[in-house]
Amino acid sequence: MVIFFFLVLHWYLSLFGQTFYLHRYSAHKMFTMSPFWEKYWYIFTWVTQGTSYLNARAYAILHRMHHAYSDTEKDPHTPHFFKEVFTMMMHTRRIYNGVLTGTVEVEPKFDKNFPVYPTIDKIADHIVTRLFFAGLYITFYIVFATHWWMFLLLPIHFLIGPIQGAVVNWAGHKYGYRNFPDEKDQSKNTLIFDFLMLGELFQNNHHHAGARPNFAAKWWEIDPVYPIIKLFDKIKIIKLVNIKY
Repeated sequence: MVIFFFLVLHWYLSLFGQTFYLHRYSAHKMFTMSPFWEKYWYIFTWVTQGTSYLNARAYAILHRMHHAYSDTEKDPHTPHFFKEVFTMMMHTRRIYNGVLTGTVEVEPKFDKNFPVYPTIDKIADHIVTRLFFAGLYITFYIVFATHWWMFLLLPIHFLIGPIQGAVVNWAGHKYGYRNFPDEKDQSKNTLIFDFLMLGELFQNNHHHAGARPNFAAKWWEIDPVYPIIKLFDKIKIIKLVNIKY
């Protein structure tokens, strides 16, 4: 039970950092925040992702490319040019690393207006830091695992960020329904209440209105992160840009 709770907690804390900070803030700027809160959520996202830390600049650039070239050959993570999800993940990884190292040319329109903290990135992206987090996960399992098969869950902790991204980009562009069939890509809404990916699986809704902080579009759809965003706006942690939403 302890191991299951730890996995679920890690999954949703990491996922919240990815959808709230990397996606809705860094990539889309759906809201603004003070320098203090920007750095706080930057560190929160790093700590919750741990071994699979994703650089905010690289994430924002790849996601903006994804919107601009959705489901075409220039999309860094479309499922429609790959037979299975692992090949798509490796393709995304190559582009992500290329953006980080400068070996992939980035269009200027994508390379701006995102949080950048080089010192934090240098620490978070270092192999020693990643191994430190891996050691924490392994130690936790050694202490609390009650069956050998529980250790098979460790790779989820090691790769939690890329796994979450792969689920969204694979399922969200292959399985589900479309509220906006006129969208030129293959984006779909996979769940009505997206409890699994905290709203990220409303891909058709999101591609239709990329600046909308509520990924749900119909009255019967639920994006569980949007009420939190509204609360953060009310208590002044953030300031919504699109107040009408």
